[in-house]
Amino acid sequence: MVLHNGECLNTKKDSWKTLLLLAYQSLGVVYGDLSISPLYVYKSTFAEDIHHSETNEEIFGVLSFVFWTLTLVPLFKYVFVVLRADDNGEGGTFALYSLICRHAKVSLLPNRQVADEAVSTYIMESLPETKSHSKVKLLLEKHKSLHTALLVLVLLGTCMVIGDGVLTPSISVFSAVSGLELSMSKEHHQYAVVPITCFILVCLFALQHYGTHRVGFFFAPVILTWLLCISALGLYNIFHWNPQVYQALSPYYMYKFLKKTRKGGWMSLGGILLCITGSEAMFADLGHFTYIAIQIAFTFLVYPALILAYMGQAAYLSRHHNINTSYQIGFYISVPENVRWPVVIIAILASVVGSQAIISGTFSIINQSQSLCCFPRVKVVHTSDKIHGQIYIPEINWILMILCNAVTIGFRDTKHIGNASGLAVMTVMLVTTCLTSLVIVLCWHKPPVIALAFLLLFGSIEVLYFSASLVKFLEGAWLPILLALILMTIMFVWHYATIKKYEFDLHNKVSLEWLLALGPSLGIARVPGIGLVYTDLISGIPANFSHFVTNLPAYHRILVFVCVKSVTVPYVPPAERYLVGRVGPPAHRSYRCIVRYGYKDVHQDIDSFESELIDRLAAFIRYNGYQSNATNSCMEDDGRSSNDSTRECRFTVVKTVAFSGQPAYEMDESVHPESVSVGFQTVESATDVIEMEPVHVVEKRVRFSADDDSETDPHSEMDMHVQEEMEELLAAKQAGTAFILGHSHVKAKQGSSLLKRAAIDLGYNFLRRNCRGPDVVLKVPPASLLKVGMVYIV
Repeated sequence: MVLHNGECLNTKKDSWKTLLLLAYQSLGVVYGDLSISPLYVYKSTFAEDIHHSETNEEIFGVLSFVFWTLTLVPLFKYVFVVLRADDNGEGGTFALYSLICRHAKVSLLPNRQVADEAVSTYIMESLPETKSHSKVKLLLEKHKSLHTALLVLVLLGTCMVIGDGVLTPSISVFSAVSGLELSMSKEHHQYAVVPITCFILVCLFALQHYGTHRVGFFFAPVILTWLLCISALGLYNIFHWNPQVYQALSPYYMYKFLKKTRKGGWMSLGGILLCITGSEAMFADLGHFTYIAIQIAFTFLVYPALILAYMGQAAYLSRHHNINTSYQIGFYISVPENVRWPVVIIAILASVVGSQAIISGTFSIINQSQSLCCFPRVKVVHTSDKIHGQIYIPEINWILMILCNAVTIGFRDTKHIGNASGLAVMTVMLVTTCLTSLVIVLCWHKPPVIALAFLLLFGSIEVLYFSASLVKFLEGAWLPILLALILMTIMFVWHYATIKKYEFDLHNKVSLEWLLALGPSLGIARVPGIGLVYTDLISGIPANFSHFVTNLPAYHRILVFVCVKSVTVPYVPPAERYLVGRVGPPAHRSYRCIVRYGYKDVHQDIDSFESELIDRLAAFIRYNGYQSNATNSCMEDDGRSSNDSTRECRFTVVKTVAFSGQPAYEMDESVHPESVSVGFQTVESATDVIEMEPVHVVEKRVRFSADDDSETDPHSEMDMHVQEEMEELLAAKQAGTAFILGHSHVKAKQGSSLLKRAAIDLGYNFLRRNCRGPDVVLKVPPASLLKVGMVYIV
């Protein structure tokens, strides 16, 4: 189709409008934390280590460091390199880990399948592999210790992001409120700033359950107003006090600064690095916007505004040498007195917006950690039906509120909070640099020399700042280390116990013959209804079901083994979410359904999940009945019948089809990503689950269409067995659904080491008792819940 030139121009114009709108909206979500850093950078830098002198070498050196740090890290590293390392448009620590896991077998997630690689979002670049790339990949895959080290690195970054969620609201709001100190005596402001800060923080966390979408429209104008405000103040101070301040942007002033201040100058870098706090948000929030929109907003607005703000403060301080205390060296001292109150109000609003962004990011990364079996189960509430990804976690929210207020009351100044925040920020950036280096080699297939150059260039800058922060261990930097230690212990214990439970289930699963032998001869009855047996296994009969039948000699007429699992992709398209297969012969009416979610997917509520699951079963039965060899649907991949009753049938990805309808179908040679059916063999052993090798499978693609007009009546072609199976499914649906879940107690086996017994018997069981149960996470109604007790000896 040929478009007229006018239409092309309109389309191009509309796309630019959309792009600029996204860039504008990104201000409130992405740049809140980064934009408010001028409030506390100079104050933290000149706290103790260096002093402002009449030569201006200190203030000009700090300005030079701030300029080049903002240029090299947020602009060059994030905007031009890291933002390109997206996972289907998503960014953040887990996006990088997900990319690496898909290109190299380094994932420690249980119940992986080759079938997961058929998900359309499982993007693999088809670039030719270089010899050096293959060596790096083989090295990573060969050593299991490197798999664990990679996971520890990711968890470290995650813990520091959570730690930043504690520290950023404290330092942001405290610095904004500290503008009141210039209007009060020193004795009075000490008793006013901390209570006001705590009050604002309590209000901020108390409103989290309403969701950000209700006030989200308010965020971007606040940050835009703030950026314009600090830009105008910067220009005013430059032209009014020192128009020659631009000369301090030369790197020569960094050399003069370090030559004069020596150790004190190096230690003051712990304050300078605060100018890039919030840079990681550009990458973490990539999924909400686009790469170009974030690039435009930072390059043409945020970056120039911040540079002008820092230059303006330096210009003012270069003409005021009688200011020697951090109480006086701050943002508000350079604000003209007649506009100080409006600026304080705008600063407080901007600090609240910046805090909101990091709080939402903390909720998001904890949800991702939970999806990848690295965090105890917590209740996730989705605050918006229209905007994807806006979540609220009640337990985490109140813990963050308590910790934020404790930090504010305990430290009472920006110096100690800044030292703590700086260490957390630099650790996250170092983790991102290391993971991006692996992405450059494994995913982009670039020579390792390029990845090494990236690592050395940005890693050396970040290590320099990290060392300056680490030296301040006793002056506040101990806090993020303590938080990270506690969080990493919790996350690693939970992940370790989860893997051990899965291995126990895998080695204690019941054979299919046992299930098929159950019947009236053994006193086992089939009762009306649908029984959904939840398990982590993707094959075999779970031990908790055998416990259930042993204690209650009956099970439902329609039996479905449900496995809800996570895949290392951000999202699984709804049409590809359900893998359905039979367990045993068709007459047994037993099925297996594997429900796949990405690490950023929204889990369905139980009502829609139950109805959709039944619709998928119905679609599978129809598809299975229409196969040319419907008399024996269990076939090996080469087309021969399988006489081994211990094998389960191949899984089929089925699209949602209304249960009441009778859809037609057609075989199609082309791929339809929205509704693809693919056959895969299941895996049977622990080795196959943990280390899957590519297998050659026969693929069949089927497109279901509920609305297509068919010349023949589907009822007339449907086999009598299929009709009977459909009628039984309908009758079972009307009889009701029961959800059967395992209620586990985990114990370390005899002879285990003291560390393992402490981790399992004390740590994991304490977490299990005090976190949400699987029924709450899966949103199972209590009236339909059946719990089966299980003791795991791991």
